[in-house]
Amino acid sequence: MPHDPTPALGGSAPTGQPALYSERLWPAWWVWLVALGISGAGILIFAPISLAAGYIAAAVIFALLAGGLVASTPVVAVTAEGFRAGRASLPLEFVGAVEAFDGEDATAERGPRLNALAYLCIRGWIPAVVRVELTDPEDTTPYWLVSTRRPARLAATLAEAAGGRPARS
Repeated sequence: MPHDPTPALGGSAPTGQPALYSERLWPAWWVWLVALGISGAGILIFAPISLAAGYIAAAVIFALLAGGLVASTPVVAVTAEGFRAGRASLPLEFVGAVEAFDGEDATAERGPRLNALAYLCIRGWIPAVVRVELTDPEDTTPYWLVSTRRPARLAATLAEAAGGRPARS
């Protein structure tokens, strides 16, 4: 059964089950600083009209950027029944080998070693990734590549939940 990256219903877990692992991939501090700088440009654009209009424009621009950043922040969660990365969910029965990567290895996984058919839930401001192989013979997606700030913990939790297969890091 192919797995579409379709939204999973419920809270932070794929099926509403209690999460064994849960993480939100919040933007890094510097992303918020960039949003603040972009919104500050609103002051420069509208200041010739009115300084008040400039400040209002900056506040509106920042609110829109912040709302977009918060709304697009994915959740990575593992429950007793499934794995969720962003909008996609995967039953544990189709989880194969799980491997954690950090540093140069993570960069290689996101670049030269990346399979074009892989499902990606990655964020540029998070350096580590976990690769989860899919065992569903009907799914053409070879693996999921997911950003995480705690790669060893996510890999171990997911491997244990999927049937005790040891995670590689």
